Amino acid sequence: SLIPFLEHDDANRALMGSNMQRQAVPLIRPEAPIVGTGLEGKAARDARIQIHAEGNGVVEFVDAKEIHVRYDRNDLDRLVSFEEDLKVYKLTKFIKTNQATCINLRPAVKKGQKVKKGDFLTEGYATKDGELASGRNLQVAFMPWKGYNFEDAIVINEKVV
Repeated sequence: SLIPFLEHDDANRALMGSNMQRQAVPLIRPEAPIVGTGLEGKAARDARIQIHAEGNGVVEFVDAKEIHVRYDRNDLDRLVSFEEDLKVYKLTKFIKTNQATCINLRPAVKKGQKVKKGDFLTEGYATKDGELASGRNLQVAFMPWKGYNFEDAIVINEKVV
């Protein structure tokens, strides 16, 4: 679960929270959560949307459309594999989903950067620094305000939306 301190929540509230996470709309500038469960990185990796390095290597070229990585392969690797040392990754750019959102991968590496097997090469519409980032971090104050926040209602500024 990605709900912090879940063991202290009512079961119905936890169910509502998990359903709301499922309905999260991708943001233009997402932020990794300040308070999390520790599973945000695993959730981002298991989503299988990001591109990961297949081995140790060096990034030779990066732009908005593709990433070139030259992998460190020895003679035995070359003998048993038909793959070249240089791998070109084409990035998914502005593809519409069935939910009327957009998939857009951005490079997370720079030219000359050394990568290890499993490192993120890209960031997507719901990741930041290799972690799931489905929202923004806000400073909030829970306080009474003219009776509009009775029981569990929350009043927010329209600029937040």
